[in-house]
Amino acid sequence: MKQLFAKGPFLGYRLLMALLLGAALMTAEYRFSEVAYARSWMALLVTPLQWAADAPGRTWGWAVDSLANRNLLLEENRELKSQALVLAERSQTMSAVVAENVRLRELLNATERTEVDYLTGELIGVNYDPFSHQVIINQGRQDGAFIGMPVVDASGVMGQLISVSPYTSRLLLISDTNHAIPVQVNRNGLRFVAQGTGQVNLLRLDHVPETADLREGDLLMTSGLGGRFPFGYPVARVSSISHQRGEPFMDVEAQSLAQLNRSRYVLLLDYQQSSPEQQAPVTLEEGN
Repeated sequence: MKQLFAKGPFLGYRLLMALLLGAALMTAEYRFSEVAYARSWMALLVTPLQWAADAPGRTWGWAVDSLANRNLLLEENRELKSQALVLAERSQTMSAVVAENVRLRELLNATERTEVDYLTGELIGVNYDPFSHQVIINQGRQDGAFIGMPVVDASGVMGQLISVSPYTSRLLLISDTNHAIPVQVNRNGLRFVAQGTGQVNLLRLDHVPETADLREGDLLMTSGLGGRFPFGYPVARVSSISHQRGEPFMDVEAQSLAQLNRSRYVLLLDYQQSSPEQQAPVTLEEGN
């Protein structure tokens, strides 16, 4: 192509001939299907050359990605080995802990905790009202969902169902201002009520006395009181404690452990101590 349009005599004629040839080829391709068929075969013949020309770039990219993936896999491998050692150490004492737990329950004549059945669900919609923390789940009455059904994700309690249709349900998150949940401090067993603040992942503990043994970092679990949530599920971790001079109660805030604004897949716990008709959301108005 460079030789065709290099400096020399009859440059204008050569340009005109190239334009006429291009126009003729486009017209032939438009009018005759055989030309398009021949073009496809020519493209097929050129394909190996294109692959060969692109091979160095693809090889370099593959090498860079392989090196990065290798380093990532090595780091993950080291982390998994460390976790495996920790889990192995814990499993060595697990049988003794289980046996001791059985003996203590027999001593206290306490009933054994039963396994809670569950449904797996997926978030399919959100409420765009900034003052209402609700989402839609793809499990409904036909799947066994009921009003008041507790919902958790991989990290902790998310909330409970407040309305159920045949195929979908509406979930009220624990961060909503109209939601409250009975909790228990895992370290010492103190019981409080955690209510939503309207801010994502932030809860507040009500009526915490100044003398309460509460520390930042304490884990809050479901207490099982009220018959709504089963006992022992993680809810939040105390993030801040402030004392106001002259006030009988402390201001305590906690960060929810569930990823309320990020979790997509959830578990609906089939836990109820009363019939579905008697289930109703635990809200601030009820004082639970």
